[in-house]
Amino acid sequence: MEPFTKIRSIATPLDKVNVDTDQIIPKQFLKLIQKTGFGQYLFFDWRFQSDGTPRKEFVLNHPKYQGSKILLARNNFGCGSSREHAAWALLDFGFRVIISTSFADIFYNNCFKNGILPIRVGEQVLQKLFETDGEVEVDLQNQAIRGDGIDVRFEIEPHWKKILLEGLDDIAATLLHQDEISRYESSHRDMNPKSS
Repeated sequence: MEPFTKIRSIATPLDKVNVDTDQIIPKQFLKLIQKTGFGQYLFFDWRFQSDGTPRKEFVLNHPKYQGSKILLARNNFGCGSSREHAAWALLDFGFRVIISTSFADIFYNNCFKNGILPIRVGEQVLQKLFETDGEVEVDLQNQAIRGDGIDVRFEIEPHWKKILLEGLDDIAATLLHQDEISRYESSHRDMNPKSS
């Protein structure tokens, strides 16, 4: 995974509540067998007409937000089914940060595991971010969001912060404990010689 430090970008304002994973990545696109390639299908039913032409009114199709790395969303983002493909699609599209007032728990954890920083903020802070016209900076090391009169701190569990800062996937995070694992296995063999 690519380590996360600071992200500076215009923020894409997705002004919808209860955005579920079926909208983030519709079920017909879950056939890919790798983690990449899902970005083209992100919010597919909202981004495109039935004939495949882009819906001009949908925020992700607005030229101003092309290349945006920060997504703003309303309450309960990532609800619905627990598909990890939703995080894959957001990352593949280019988003590294999602800021909302709340997230579905499984989706929230899937973000961290895939290199996306989900940030919970209060309603007033989120509204200010929605009204911001310029770039926003997200500084993970200092746990701060800055931009256009905004300078706020956010909370993150130390474990997830380390995972993102060091770019660790599940296997790499497990290997950090290799010495403890080896000691346990050794002591287990000594206590149960028949099991080795």
